[in-house]
Order: sequence, then structure tokens, then C-alpha cells
Amino acid sequence: MDLKNVIGLGVAGNFAHHLEQAGELKDFENVITEAPDAPKGIFPFYLPGLSTFLGTYCIGTDTLVLPEYEANAQVEPEIALLCDIVYDNDHGVIDLQPLFFTTFNDCTIRKEGAKKISEKKSWGPNSKGIGDKWIPVDRFSEGGVMDNYHLCSFVKRDGTVHPYGVDAPLLGYSYFYEKLKKWLIEKMNTQEDFGPLENISEHLKACHYPAQALISIGATAYAEFGEKHYLQSGDEVYVIAYHKEKDEPTFDSSPTKIILHQKVV
Repeated sequence: MDLKNVIGLGVAGNFAHHLEQAGELKDFENVITEAPDAPKGIFPFYLPGLSTFLGTYCIGTDTLVLPEYEANAQVEPEIALLCDIVYDNDHGVIDLQPLFFTTFNDCTIRKEGAKKISEKKSWGPNSKGIGDKWIPVDRFSEGGVMDNYHLCSFVKRDGTVHPYGVDAPLLGYSYFYEKLKKWLIEKMNTQEDFGPLENISEHLKACHYPAQALISIGATAYAEFGEKHYLQSGDEVYVIAYHKEKDEPTFDSSPTKIILHQKVV
């Protein structure tokens, strides 16, 4: 699927404990949310057509390229939604229509002094990763296919496989389905440039109001290895979404399982 004209947006803080483990909670200390468990905000990781670093197409499939400098990069295992964006006559977002979902590695560098989340999210081609297939979203509400899915992740280092993120049901997201969709639409229209966050409506305008968005909806909490170990060259990353009634959390492929497998260089 060609994503080069699709805006890439991520959700910060949509899984309990992730921000604390990533050492990023302080970045959001002045951001007020509508509820204690609400996500902190939206950030851009790909802005098609722009001449800034965020305009570089950063999504890879089988290779993850670390920055040339000391990066302290971590896997951020996520589910990504491909959505149609519906605008009103004034280019306000009035609807998001999720079409497909897949696995995503929103790989992030723990960069001291970064003023915006986006500064930690993209450093060139193959700084993100996307799964090997797309599964249609039959309905983005309870009772749909996504009810049955879990997300897990691993890093293989020197022949040993380590759990990187906890195995979590998609229903474990703090905001999901209608609640997440309503929140996303609001933030796309009203989020201001404040602290680590950016004005998303201005980004949509700068990108000439793209018809679709790839939205990574938040990273799971880390397992012990993931919390304590940054990525290094030679690692292999696996981010897997599996159907709890049909699959096991293994590297074996199946029609209902989505596997992202990247070699780190």
C-alpha cells in the first residue's frame, strides 16, 4: 500500500505506564488532559510534501536504520490505523473512517533537549516500521474484529529472543473505538502548539489537506528487557498482532496474524 501521500500521526500516552517507562512523563507535566487516563496529545511523524525533516518518507518494512549518532532508540510497538479524513467546507475535520489496521514500530530516540515529540520520531528513511499485511476494520466499535486482537513485541539479540513490550489486548488501550475517534477529531482541529505538542490543523493545511491519515494509536508498556535495553545494530525487531482465538504469539505466519520483522542496522 502506497503511503507516501498519507499524513503520519501518532498518539502519545494511550497505554498505562508507557510514558513513565520511556522517561517522557516530565515532557508533558504542563499538558492538561480531559481525564487522568486520556492520551497526552497527537504528534506528527510524517508530513508529505514538506521540505522539513518530517517530509522525508520514514516508513520501512524490513530494515530499521538507527541514527548515526548515539541514539538511545527503543521500539514502540503499536497498532496503526489507515483512515479516510472527512473535512467540512472550512477544512475542519468532521470524521475519521478507519479502513485497515496493521502493526507499527514507532521507533523513538530518547533525545535530551528535544522541544517537540516529533524531534524524537523521525531521522530519515526506515526510521519507522510497518507490518506485513493489512486487516480490514469491519467496525471501529465493540463487537468488531479488533476485539479479538492482542499486540506483542520481541527483540532478538545474539540468538536470544526477549519480550520487548508486554502482551496486551487492543481493548487495553486507554482510549479506543468511538472514544478514541472522537478525541482524535477534536485534537486534529483544536490542539495548539504548546510544550511538546504541535498544531495539527496547521500541519494538515501545510500538507494540502491529505485524504488519508496513518495513525499510530499508542505504544504498549515495556517488558523488563524493553525498558532497560536500547536497540543496537544486529538486533531483530518483531511486532506482532494476533487473533487470540486463532493464533499464538509466535513468529509463524497465519492469515489472521500481522508480523512486522525488521533487521536493525
